[in-house]
Amino acid sequence: MMEMNIDQIIQRVAILMPAFLIALVIHEFAHAWMAQKFGDRTSEWSGRLTLNPVAHMDPFGTVVFPLISIVTGAPVFFGWAKPVPINPSMFSSYRKGLFWVSFAGPLSNIFLGFIAAFVLVAFASFVPSSFGFFDGIKELLLSLISINFALAVFNLIPLPPLDGSNMVLSFLDHNASRKYLILQQYSFFILIFLMVSGAFRVLAYPILGLSQTAITLAVSVFHFAQLT
Repeated sequence: MMEMNIDQIIQRVAILMPAFLIALVIHEFAHAWMAQKFGDRTSEWSGRLTLNPVAHMDPFGTVVFPLISIVTGAPVFFGWAKPVPINPSMFSSYRKGLFWVSFAGPLSNIFLGFIAAFVLVAFASFVPSSFGFFDGIKELLLSLISINFALAVFNLIPLPPLDGSNMVLSFLDHNASRKYLILQQYSFFILIFLMVSGAFRVLAYPILGLSQTAITLAVSVFHFAQLT
């Protein structure tokens, strides 16, 4: 952990929390939107088919835990929202619905990460560095890129109840699904072990790879546009 003064803490809160909330809200909204497309309106009836952050907030996971991570200078910035309620029995196609509703959250974050990269490159290309809020906005966009890719990669872990596990379930029969879901009672302890042991550091590779790919692609597109 690193020690920070009050100014550094305020700066990190001002940069990380907005980026985190945007990524989290888009993630949950994508789940709800995709569920509706497959015929399940449970999330809509529960008030979760919205971009209002308040509807998705878990007091501890969305506010307290992330703030603790920032204040303590923890190397891992982590948090979560309330799970979006779905009823797979209402899906027009159970297996396709379960897969795409589960994948919608991480996919939306990957998409938003690439969008943020293009906005970052456009901002850096057209806004002079002398602009008063240049550094702050640049850091916000960089955080938006990395947090979105981090949220996507983490949720693709095939461990119940993460999105990756439901994507796996969409391919399993009833008996295999029942055995696979037994993992859920151990998921919390497995996640804690992976976090404490440092095993999660391996996630940095796909997160960094996606971030670099998105920025490189954005730079290439802008460079090509300037040549044509």
